[in-house]
Amino acid sequence: MGQKTNPIGNRLGIIRGWDSNWFGGKSFADNVVGDEKIRRYLKVRVDKGGIARIVIERTLKRITVTIHTSRPGIIIGKGGQEVDRIREELKQLTDTDVQINIVEIRKPELNAQIVGETIAKQVEARINYRKATKMAIQSTMRAGAEGIKVRLSGRLNGAEMARSEEYKEGRSPLHTFRADVDYAIVEALTVYGKIGIKVWLCRGEIFEKVDLFPTPAKRDRKGNNSQGGRDNNRRRGNSGNSDRRRRK
Repeated sequence: MGQKTNPIGNRLGIIRGWDSNWFGGKSFADNVVGDEKIRRYLKVRVDKGGIARIVIERTLKRITVTIHTSRPGIIIGKGGQEVDRIREELKQLTDTDVQINIVEIRKPELNAQIVGETIAKQVEARINYRKATKMAIQSTMRAGAEGIKVRLSGRLNGAEMARSEEYKEGRSPLHTFRADVDYAIVEALTVYGKIGIKVWLCRGEIFEKVDLFPTPAKRDRKGNNSQGGRDNNRRRGNSGNSDRRRRK
């Protein structure tokens, strides 16, 4: 039997940090349910906000919600009115003080969740699924990805019998733990039923130690990008030159 596992869960503690950072104790179950409520609420509340990831940190008196989005202007709103409204609504939902941080994703083409949502919206708008998938793959490869794999399942083109189709380009090594493989499942709600879209996206390999708990303040200080708090120069291997000079 094939031992299949989620590529993100498989890399937790190695090259990827957790989306919920807190110590539960006796209230562990309540915190898990509360986190799920916050995530579901934000997904529905800001439907067109291009939300890729929601990181939740809890302290005794405050919940810090970090929203990674490709369209921060929609979440912030005019003069920050929208984000204040969302903060008040989350306070009522959780009965706790809430702080919201917004991190912009510079390259949405390199995020599996956003790529999947783009394909899903086009399928819902009755654009041919093959065309939508191939366009998404091309834009992702142009943005600098090492590889991408997309699998669509369901009543494709309204067919009587459901089937699965897979499209891929480049490499996506799922067995290599240092490979930065992003993964997402998105559902397109069509007239003839739901179509499931799975996206595996390989952004390259990471050789240095990764900060698994990157807070926005840390990220700004170090000058890291918005995807996982890693420095692009170190990832490309430029830091090796300075190390060699020191050794000499």
